Amino acid sequence: MLIRKSVLAVNPYIPGKPIEETKRQLGLKEVIKLASNENPLGPSPKALSAIKRSLSGVNRYPDARGFYLKKRLAKFLGLSSENFVLGNGSDELIDVVIKTFMEADENIVTSEGTFLEYEIIAQVNDRKVKKSPLRNFKYDLEAMLKLVDKKTKLIFIANPNNPTGTYVTKYEIAEFINALPEGVVVVFDEAYNAFIDVDDYPDSLSYLKKKKKIIILRTFSKAYGLAGLRLGYAIAAPELVTYMERIRQPFNVNLLAQVAGLAALGDNDFLKKTRRLILEGKDFIYRELSQMGLSYVFSVANFILVDTGKDSREVFKSMLKFGVIVRDMEQYGLRNFIRVTIGTQKENKKFLRVLGKVLTEDKP
Repeated sequence: MLIRKSVLAVNPYIPGKPIEETKRQLGLKEVIKLASNENPLGPSPKALSAIKRSLSGVNRYPDARGFYLKKRLAKFLGLSSENFVLGNGSDELIDVVIKTFMEADENIVTSEGTFLEYEIIAQVNDRKVKKSPLRNFKYDLEAMLKLVDKKTKLIFIANPNNPTGTYVTKYEIAEFINALPEGVVVVFDEAYNAFIDVDDYPDSLSYLKKKKKIIILRTFSKAYGLAGLRLGYAIAAPELVTYMERIRQPFNVNLLAQVAGLAALGDNDFLKKTRRLILEGKDFIYRELSQMGLSYVFSVANFILVDTGKDSREVFKSMLKFGVIVRDMEQYGLRNFIRVTIGTQKENKKFLRVLGKVLTEDKP
């Protein structure tokens, strides 16, 4: 066999449909994309200015170690530069983590109904994944703990979880970590942490400072609007970072991504504006969905999981014809659900109008 068996077994990740592709295929002039949890305000203005100033330098390789960005992140989070690994998005860092820590006979524990890349990247690396079911659309940490055995090396917890938008509390996490055996590394994927507006969300950095074996993944793609530049980072103890740096590819984070990330960290006004837009937009959509008689999952992220009561693929296709791109949840096993990103007020209203039209037209 020419191709590795583990590669043949992979069910590839299906990204949100691009705007230009939708316009081209359906002959539409106006399309809104609410499928990939991007920032509807665009990129941080300070990041954009930094990119423009740096364009003439793209003939040079970037700083392979990301010295200045790491230094800025360390100041931003009250840590040391030695606590960071930079990545081409947090997806690459998932791969780096698995390659760094896992032996061939070891396994990963995570949940069903979570970010698909944990399992996909594990499969590509020929590593076993054990999953517990969601409970009320939320990670069931008790069930996950029962899956941990002597061969468990990594545990992936998306908090908030994608695609449900739910989270596990600081009390649940504390109990979970205290019950884990030595030698197990917990990876907290906190891609949506900037949107948190609850009081009982865990402070994962406190576990790092207590010298627990944890790795935290964060990204500039969501709140800072830099998804197209692919910039993420891992936070861990320096001794773990040292080994992850051996696996990371040189020049994996490009020059423009580094200068944009550096500038974005200083753009507090943009971050506040983004948070306000998301929180207000989310409340608006909640109210409208309730009036439409539709169920949804309470979210602490910048998206909402909506129960349409019918095949999500058909809802997705029907909404596409009206120039609205949402995310169907069939690949996650949530067949009647769509996931919608919070957009601008204009985009939110169009989404609701089209969703109502699509669901009403299909009724007998």
